[in-house]
Amino acid sequence: MSSTWERLVIARKILFVTTVPTTIRAFLFPFADYFRSRGWRVDAASAGINDFIECAGAFDKVWDINWSRNPLDVSNISYAPNNLRKIVKQEGYDIVHVHTPIAAFVTRWALRKNRTANNLKVIYTAHGFHFIKEAPFYKNMLFIMLEKVAGKWTDYLIVINKGDQEAALKYRIVPKDRLIYMPGIGVDCSSYDPDIIKEDDLLRLRDEIGLDKNDEYFLMVGEFNKNKCQSEAVKALYKLNKPNVHLVLAGTGPTMTAVKKLSEDLHIADRVHLLGFRNDILYLIKGSTAVLLTSRREGLPRCILEAMSLEVPVIATDIRGSRELLADGAGIVYQVGDIEGLANAMQYIIN
Repeated sequence: MSSTWERLVIARKILFVTTVPTTIRAFLFPFADYFRSRGWRVDAASAGINDFIECAGAFDKVWDINWSRNPLDVSNISYAPNNLRKIVKQEGYDIVHVHTPIAAFVTRWALRKNRTANNLKVIYTAHGFHFIKEAPFYKNMLFIMLEKVAGKWTDYLIVINKGDQEAALKYRIVPKDRLIYMPGIGVDCSSYDPDIIKEDDLLRLRDEIGLDKNDEYFLMVGEFNKNKCQSEAVKALYKLNKPNVHLVLAGTGPTMTAVKKLSEDLHIADRVHLLGFRNDILYLIKGSTAVLLTSRREGLPRCILEAMSLEVPVIATDIRGSRELLADGAGIVYQVGDIEGLANAMQYIIN
């Protein structure tokens, strides 16, 4: 009996895989806690994960994989697959759960033979497919083809919005019985309860940002990149032309310098606050006039779920995921790239 139980315990192993560790930190800690509380060994693999101390504490073991978010990086195919195969073979995982496009494709390709040989289950959670109506036809066809190919190496595909569910069925990315719809990664409502936030904490936060008592601010949360389009929020603030209205941006990323320069060129840098990485998003959201999301592509945005839990208005582009959460008057949606529409929505909230 004891040897049988030992084999069962040893078999309970899961590996979460992402391209970068920020995805793990933003989404996967609760899932790690869940599996560990039930006796599973829970590991994680990502590029540069050893530099994230909180990841080491959240998982039994972490693995640094040499890949990047650049799809043209040769290391994604030349080095990473071998590393993954060695790790999976050495540790004997029962489940490998992949997230984010690069990691998802490379991992599924690397483990395509391991699945049948070792009874390994490979699960992919798509945080928003890369093919969208607004994208060029040739790009959409490329991403659809890649997803269909990788679908052959996927035991279960999880999608987090209705648009992706419809697309997965339409293009037969995986058989219907291996497709699971889960409405987002969720938030812990007890942690985003507006009643637990003290007014003194919000006042201290405003002082830190440099706001006067009559100032109000709109908030954006997320990585600075071309998809998030923080520059459009800056342009909308300029068009709004209200000296007591500010824009607060939490996050880091490659377009951060360009956004800062734009605010300087428009002579509103004193009202555009780039805070970098923050651990107090809860307070930043609750203190804001509204949360903005100017993205071109999303899965099911966590920042919208957080804002709604905290009873803070949301203004977002009319895209997959966002429109689902803000349907039936739950928030304001505007057309992608419509700076004037965004400024008008901000004015509406102020009024």
